[in-house]
Amino acid sequence: MRELPPRHGRDTGQIIKAAAGGELGALLVGGVEVADLPDPARAVQALEAVPFLVSLEQRPSEVTDRADVVLPVSAVVEKSGTFLNWEGRARPFEAAVKPDQMVRRHVQPDGRVLHMLADHMDTPIALPDVRAARRELDRLGGWEAAPVTALPTPTGQGGAPLPRPAAGQAVLAGHRLLLDQGRLQEGDEALAGTRHAPLARLLAATAAEAGVRDGQLLQVRGPAGTVTLPLAVTEMPDRVVWLPLNSTGGGAQRDLGPRTGELVTIGAPAQVAPRLGTEVTG
Repeated sequence: MRELPPRHGRDTGQIIKAAAGGELGALLVGGVEVADLPDPARAVQALEAVPFLVSLEQRPSEVTDRADVVLPVSAVVEKSGTFLNWEGRARPFEAAVKPDQMVRRHVQPDGRVLHMLADHMDTPIALPDVRAARRELDRLGGWEAAPVTALPTPTGQGGAPLPRPAAGQAVLAGHRLLLDQGRLQEGDEALAGTRHAPLARLLAATAAEAGVRDGQLLQVRGPAGTVTLPLAVTEMPDRVVWLPLNSTGGGAQRDLGPRTGELVTIGAPAQVAPRLGTEVTG
């Protein structure tokens, strides 16, 4: 490309909304699971609505199941690249497994696949390898902005007012654990055996209000179903419930219905399951 687009592009949520609404003719998804996205149910609608879907992947997934074309890409240990950490710092790495050490035919890294697709579409990005991509990032430099002088007013999903949970309600919070139901962990029994048991977390005052104690089962209810997990009382904000987002069932947000930042109902299960663990009902 001769120059960067002058206007802001769509973020992930806007891309999903546009695809689900029929505004996009094609969608390219690279190494993203439905459970990674902020609204999994809406993401499935987008995947089913878009006329042409291309997936860059290593394992079968809900995306590849719906894709018109699946292009295999190399795993992270087979390629060089750069991680961007939560501070925005670039952390380059080199391939750990060389082509002559592989037991399968070498496949292209995803950056190379994107370069080839762009060439085919007559919109070249001129990034044939990781070295070119790193030079481009260095040329662009870091992002500079004026210092923040005042914090913005907190808002909920889509700029809506923050929810106000009543007694027996809580704001859903959570994130994915490093070891969970992710696709790249499938088939590795030893790795799966090191996962932490999934727990729900509440402040002690919120737990008492909901009628549950530390170590007991907590039931979190939403319009789509329920998730039941052992409770770990934790220092955290009042009337907020934390759940691991992809460690049970089809993922907490999909099983419950609400997204993080929205309201759910919490309390003791009406009937405790015979064994301690996870119960997901629709």
